[in-house]
Amino acid sequence: MDKLLEIKGLKTQFFTKRGIVPAVDGIDLEIEKSRIVGVVGESGCGKSVAAMSVMRLLQHPGKITGGEILLDGRDLLKMTDTEIRNIRGNKISMIFQEPMTSLNPVYTVGKQVAEACILHQKLSKAEAKERVIDIFEQVGIPEAGKRFDAYPHQLSGGLRQRVMIGMALICKPMLMIADEPTTALDVTIEAQILYLMKEMQRQTDASIMMITHNLGVVAELCEYVYVMYAGKIMEKADVREIFKNTAHPYTFGLLNSIPRLTQGKERLYTIKGMVPNLLNLPQGCRFSPRCNRVMEVCTKSQPELIAVGKNHYASCFLYGKETMK
Repeated sequence: MDKLLEIKGLKTQFFTKRGIVPAVDGIDLEIEKSRIVGVVGESGCGKSVAAMSVMRLLQHPGKITGGEILLDGRDLLKMTDTEIRNIRGNKISMIFQEPMTSLNPVYTVGKQVAEACILHQKLSKAEAKERVIDIFEQVGIPEAGKRFDAYPHQLSGGLRQRVMIGMALICKPMLMIADEPTTALDVTIEAQILYLMKEMQRQTDASIMMITHNLGVVAELCEYVYVMYAGKIMEKADVREIFKNTAHPYTFGLLNSIPRLTQGKERLYTIKGMVPNLLNLPQGCRFSPRCNRVMEVCTKSQPELIAVGKNHYASCFLYGKETMK
């Protein structure tokens, strides 16, 4: 299949007074056309920074210091500010984690969504309004014409997130990046939003990069998944493969931390310790201080991603004895 997005050796660092923070440290990631790919991991592992790097929305003191981000073969990092503005919101769009902080409270939601049409598709205000009402209806917003003139605070959390999805879809992008779009929603609304995203992706044929810490969302929506930890990719595989044949101890810990209806009175499994301070990373494998299968080699060297199955890779010394020599 054709590759839509290729991230090669991406390094994103934050230059702080206390030192350099390697938030994303040389990751490789691919998204094929018409595919939904998940990026999963705990808070602070670099998922959102990777997404903001693709959008080129990093703010000071963050800076991309290495690598390539290819969209349909074109390197986004070599584009001028004008070129990237023409692509952002047009070819690539983003659904943010909390719509209340992403929508401007002093403008109506309709006006905010219409702005992208007017800017990128050169529509008149009347044409843009018609297009926005149409997209509002598509994403399941009731009384779409009336909601066009509503302010963000007048809508529920679920409706605000539907507005954000409409805003992301309005220019028919090739790639949508969804940064934990269901975090602030209750489970019923979450299920509706996930179904909506899957349905809209099927209709528009766009690719989606789904950033989440919720493996339930990954199982429901994604076809391929990358597991991130402390700025590195720990494991990557097809979704069924990663659930069926979990390879990395970190992925195993994430999967076993999910509450189950059949659990009874058993204590919920937890991964010991915390995500490391990126200013003071452990030597060797970054997960080694928390790993229950740690070996001596893990504390000395950083393992490479190696094949552990069909289209399945893990960064772990438990596999590939040649890496331990």
